[in-house]
Formats: sequence, C-alpha cells, structure tokens
Amino acid sequence: MRITPRKVFNFLYSKLLYYYFKGPNIKLGRKVVFKKKPLIDIHRKATLTIGNNVVINSQNKGYHVNMFNSCKLIADRPDSVIEIGDNTRFHGSCIHSYKKVSIGKNCLIAANCQIMDGNGHDISFPNVANRINTIGGSKEVTIEDNVWLATGVIVLPGVTIGEGSIITANSVVHKDIPPMIIAGGNPIKIIKQ
Repeated sequence: MRITPRKVFNFLYSKLLYYYFKGPNIKLGRKVVFKKKPLIDIHRKATLTIGNNVVINSQNKGYHVNMFNSCKLIADRPDSVIEIGDNTRFHGSCIHSYKKVSIGKNCLIAANCQIMDGNGHDISFPNVANRINTIGGSKEVTIEDNVWLATGVIVLPGVTIGEGSIITANSVVHKDIPPMIIAGGNPIKIIKQ
C-alpha cells in the first residue's frame, strides 16, 4: 500500500477531529474515522456515543454517490441520545434526535439519508396558525445491527428496522420493518423476505 501525502493528511485531520469532538457528553470509540468535518450539534445535557471502527464520511471524493451535504449529528434537546454501533459506515446523512436514535453495529447508511425521531412541529388542528410556535413530539427510532439504508432513505419517528434488513433507495420508512427482509417505496412495503 502506497502512502501518499493525501492519505497522511486525511489520517491527521481525522485524528484532529476525533479530539476536537470528544467531550464529557460525546463518547468516541477506538478508530473512529472522520472524512471531512461533519456538523455535530449536541446539547450539553444530551449524549452522542459512537462505537469502535465507525466511519463518518462527509467527503464526496472517493464515494460512489453524490452527497448533498456533510454528515449531521444533532441532539439539541436535553437528555436526547444518539448511539452509533461498532463498524457502522455513515455517509453524508443526517440524524436528528429529540429523544433517542439508536443505530446498531455493522450498519451501512448511504448518502443523503434522513433519520429523525421527532416532527418539527405539532399538527395543531384546528388552530393551525399556532403550528409555527410548536416543536413537536418524538418517538424513539431503532435501527438494529447489520441494516443497510440505501441512498436517500427517510426514517420517520417511532420506527424500528429489524436486524439485517435492506431499505431500497429513496424509500420512506413510516412503520416497523421486520428483520432480514428487503423493503422499499413510498409508502414502504416488503419486496422480498
């Protein structure tokens, strides 16, 4: 393997980001790799836990799908939690936790996915003029081990995606998905068991 100045720079930059983001409420495992700087917004009373050998990739170069933006990890409310398990790969996508978003081990999160456990606002019927003043509720999201989210998947609040399942590109996951299946579409449906 040839060591180039670019590889040395990427290695050192990743180490710098590792120590930049590490803090009392941000727990990083061993060998966490940051490819370019993500947006990380963690409330001082929230928690971000990233396991060992995780890749947080915000770099378009070298990745096969165009990323619209850098990775975003947002837990901006007190007691909100984001957990990312060992060996997971996370590419140019967003996690926004109001309460708790848990991603298991060995998961593949492709570019431009949106994973959220809360709505931005309440429904507010019949007083819809007040909708703009609300912050919405939340329901925990769980993505179990070995799940693959293809590019552009949206995971909505209250969803559990079972171990080993694959969600096809540009799908909207609005209900629980059982383990070991392929699902896709909007609305999502099981394609193959």
